Amino acid sequence: MEGRNHAMKPGILVISHGSREAAWVQLVDEAVAAAAASPRLSGVPIMSSFLEIVEGRLIQDGIDELERQGVTDMFVVPLFVSSGSTHVDEIGQAFGFPWVSDLEGDLGTFRVKATIHYGLPIDDDPQIAELLASNIAPLSTKPESEALLLIGHGSKEKVFHERWQEGLKKLGERVRALGGYKRAEYAMLLPDQAAGKLAAMQAANPQEAVIVVPLFLSQGYFTNHVIPNRLNGFVYRYNGKAMLPNAVIELWLEHQMIDGLQRLREEKHVTFTE
Repeated sequence: MEGRNHAMKPGILVISHGSREAAWVQLVDEAVAAAAASPRLSGVPIMSSFLEIVEGRLIQDGIDELERQGVTDMFVVPLFVSSGSTHVDEIGQAFGFPWVSDLEGDLGTFRVKATIHYGLPIDDDPQIAELLASNIAPLSTKPESEALLLIGHGSKEKVFHERWQEGLKKLGERVRALGGYKRAEYAMLLPDQAAGKLAAMQAANPQEAVIVVPLFLSQGYFTNHVIPNRLNGFVYRYNGKAMLPNAVIELWLEHQMIDGLQRLREEKHVTFTE
């Protein structure tokens, strides 16, 4: 039942990994700012924070700032590629949510007074498949004789490995269908599968050119260095384009934020204070 006695103030905390590269952080910040500019989010405090590395802007800093602004209910948006990311579970643990596996994170427990609501990462989103297809389109000349190799970060932990596997397989098939490619395979960097998978693809179908598709939020260390180093000596097509900058990510963030606020309204049946 709505009423003044039950008024609360919502806030949104976006959490991404963080990087030593200022350009990486800037891309994330710009995407969050673009999403936060939605008229439907007017007056709602929104903070962008990072799991590690970015001093002064870590998760606890974001929590503290939102609570300083009077936030009583916080919707947390994990800006990560896959629910196979151990970080998504690690963050959930630190907020007091049930563990997904028996792998204990090292974040400890956050100091937080507000009620926390935890969202979902990007995972297998059809719009992301379109984004990836658009990224690699300039590399394609004859898609019916080209194969795709999606490469994601991955995990060695069983439950997370299986989640990565499922997401990569579904995304690969969607991108393949969108572009009319011959086939789509996938590999993880953890465990180190990329070179073995590319070698197997080229041995089985030497007539097919392979386009490597990185599944990373932002260009940086993994797209610029790790993938090329792992595939050193192979012939393949690659432009290193990541998901950001792209309006699709901004829209995804905006939808997560708006849906999160709606969930708060439905769960609490209360009014929001400005």
